[in-house]
Amino acid sequence: MFFDSHCHIHFHSYEQNRVDVIKRSLDKGIFLLTVGTQKETSKKAIEIAEQYDGIWASVGLHPNHLVTSEFEDTDELADGSNISEVFDQIIYRSLASHPKCVAIGECGLDYYRLPSNVDRDELIKVQKQTVRAHFDLANELELPVIIHCREAYADQLEIVREYVENGKLKKRGVVHCFGGTLDDAIKFVDLGFKIGITGVVTFPPRKSDKTLNEYSVIQQIVRNLSIQSLLIETDAPYLAPAPHRGTQNEPAYVVFVAKKIAELKGLSEQEVADATTENAKMLFGIS
Repeated sequence: MFFDSHCHIHFHSYEQNRVDVIKRSLDKGIFLLTVGTQKETSKKAIEIAEQYDGIWASVGLHPNHLVTSEFEDTDELADGSNISEVFDQIIYRSLASHPKCVAIGECGLDYYRLPSNVDRDELIKVQKQTVRAHFDLANELELPVIIHCREAYADQLEIVREYVENGKLKKRGVVHCFGGTLDDAIKFVDLGFKIGITGVVTFPPRKSDKTLNEYSVIQQIVRNLSIQSLLIETDAPYLAPAPHRGTQNEPAYVVFVAKKIAELKGLSEQEVADATTENAKMLFGIS
């Protein structure tokens, strides 16, 4: 059994092949969590999860959807629009009450794709307020959080640490598609969080990774962290692992993430599958 702890099988990208993609995953014993990114996709995630044993959902507002910008994504929405939304706890509380909803998110800080048509400092302020609103809801509902973080790890850690030290977020969560440093990863793990590893771990090191010899930054992180600290994920339809890099990703490809982790850590693929599945089940409260 494998558990793809972060994908978006409910996105527009799968309108023509969703049933086949889901069947390929479930037939291979791959369970999955399909992750909401704004109000409508969160609703759709729950609708998909309702239809299948072996699929769960989360609900949340991605930081890229806090303002309207030039960024477009036709994988997510048919027209590629970047829907602007204010996080409404009443709406998301109602969505999160569904028995198939096992987490709040994805939510977080993203300083990488800040639109040029807004004030940077003001948008960062709004992102931080929205993260806190998600964390408050997760704390109230006793659910873990799924954190999206890009080029904002110091600020994200500061907020997480504040909540944890105040006895909140007892269910903790996962930092998905981890892109920080080893030091960042260790700090999140020390706070009780899991680290989400995507197909990026199968990519060869970039020239900027030369100091790590033959390993990329994320590969070095995997080598140094305990397997009990890791979740495997695809982030499908994005970030397809080798040997499928550049194509539409899907949950069935999470096996390639597990294989690479096994190689890096000197474990069997079965050991990685067992450990990461158990990690996901414990984090998301799935029996």
